[in-house]
Amino acid sequence: MITRRCSERRFFLRPDPETNKAFVYCLAVAAEKYGVKVIFTATMSNHHHTGVVDVDGNLPDFLAHFHKLVAKHQNALRGRWEAMWAAEQTSAVELVQPEDVFEKMIYALVNPVADHLVERVHHWPGVNSLAATLAGTPLVAKRPKTFFRPDGDTPPAVSLSLFVPPELATDTGPPFIERLEERIRAAEKAAAAERERTGQRIVGRAAVRSQHWNDSPRSREPRRGLDPRVACKNTWRRVEALARNKVWLESYRRARAAFVAGFEAAFPAGTFWLRRYVGVTCDLCADG
Repeated sequence: MITRRCSERRFFLRPDPETNKAFVYCLAVAAEKYGVKVIFTATMSNHHHTGVVDVDGNLPDFLAHFHKLVAKHQNALRGRWEAMWAAEQTSAVELVQPEDVFEKMIYALVNPVADHLVERVHHWPGVNSLAATLAGTPLVAKRPKTFFRPDGDTPPAVSLSLFVPPELATDTGPPFIERLEERIRAAEKAAAAERERTGQRIVGRAAVRSQHWNDSPRSREPRRGLDPRVACKNTWRRVEALARNKVWLESYRRARAAFVAGFEAAFPAGTFWLRRYVGVTCDLCADG
């Protein structure tokens, strides 16, 4: 699950037709270029959540290209020159089991409802892949007129088919779409119950659209919190994943120390930058 927030939490992704179209377009172009499968995506005014499958081990290049295109377009659209994205590293959380993928998908898609911006997911005026997933249709967008040249090397239009991991579409239990609809309805009802209990009111689509793109939330930003790399509800599977990542890091450090000292070294499978740009030797993956 990829999460990236805008600099200073500003509303640089505030929903409007140009921003929505550009986000989908840039996501589709980057996914096609680097062979990444997109499971879900949702934008809020100052961040996005996107679930992906990194098929060919190109996640760093995909993220760089995708976020660069979005930032350049939005800066051109807004007449800005400074950094659009926050300086911290993009959050990329490994989703260990199929149910973890499903839970993060629900979290991302109902985000505007949980934050009491709208009453229903389909009311959200920003990018949200729920409708496309339910209908089995792709996300489509034409090339934005801002920033992208008409005679450039990017396609005039894109179609991004959403990927449903086969593990989520099992023969046992309710069908995936039925489960998804049920969880979305439950989240919408839970948010409505919370508003009834607290007296909080919905912001509404019109108010969201009317916010200035250079504004930011009035709430205080949480700081010095945990930055997870793994998400898994099953405790033991989570422990296994964390232990596996620790072993990988130790192997990488030993290989790098040997490489810097001038010795031949085999880096662990999954090494990206040194493999791509320096050509170091890597161990084979489990599947060869």
